[in-house]
Amino acid sequence: MSKIQSIEQLIEEFRSQRPIRAGSLIITAYGDAIAPRGGTVWLGSLIQLLAPLGLNQRLVRTAVFRLTKEGWLSSEQIGRRSYYSLTRSGWRSFEKAYQRVYAGPQQDWSGEWTLLLTSLIANGTRETLRKELGQLGFGSIAPGVMAHPMPPPGAFTATLQDLGVQNELVIMKARNEGLPTSQPLNRLVRTCWNLEQLAGDYQQFLERFRPVWRALKSAKRLDPQQCFLVRTLLIHQVRRLLLRDPQLPDEVLPQGWNGTAARRLSRNLYRLTYRLAEEHLARVLQTAEGPLPEPAQYFYQRFGGLT
Repeated sequence: MSKIQSIEQLIEEFRSQRPIRAGSLIITAYGDAIAPRGGTVWLGSLIQLLAPLGLNQRLVRTAVFRLTKEGWLSSEQIGRRSYYSLTRSGWRSFEKAYQRVYAGPQQDWSGEWTLLLTSLIANGTRETLRKELGQLGFGSIAPGVMAHPMPPPGAFTATLQDLGVQNELVIMKARNEGLPTSQPLNRLVRTCWNLEQLAGDYQQFLERFRPVWRALKSAKRLDPQQCFLVRTLLIHQVRRLLLRDPQLPDEVLPQGWNGTAARRLSRNLYRLTYRLAEEHLARVLQTAEGPLPEPAQYFYQRFGGLT
């Protein structure tokens, strides 16, 4: 089957990076492809899966060893083969991050903001809380005050419980007087969230993946391996953006915000490639019992539904 030039360029661009961050790519592969299918694979099959992206055997083995030491993976030796599984803490980290990556269309905003008053929390814990909530999109709008218009409810509650601060915070709801937004509020948003840098990164993402989308959409036949590679590089790159994106409602974002276009492109590319990518995964990856199990049902809920 003939290679699609834009896909080959995308792969070569990744392969030419120095250094190739093998651990980060393996995290992407586990979170996107392996976790929904049991979370355990034979190392040799993982090496084979990632070889087209420029990760040789030494790179993969070294990266997997480091991920194991960092608590992401655990290993089991069966005969002469090593099998690597996600740890429980690894699962929790994936779930927290990928809820944002694979979120469906944004819900309508009520115009209400969630405000957190953190002045009663000890300094060390307060800084940890600030970083954790920053990863959920909260911004610091004043000393000791954090805010978000639509915090993800599950991850927000879990973060407060994990840090044990739910009884030390003042949590309030607020609305902009009159209309849901205003010029002063919009200026505050631009001050508290670095949207300009993020908008530029989204633009680069769109320029990189729009040609791939057009080529795949017009192709008469798609290759399963190419679909897997596109899907993996897509998630590998967009997750870095989405995890930095505060995911604010459209009403307070700059006009023509290209984060919306990037999310739509990600959803469309994923829906186009996932079936054949799954065929490739089933053909290459192995567990101790043989082929991978079928994807869990939650896999098909990504981006608001894959079917």
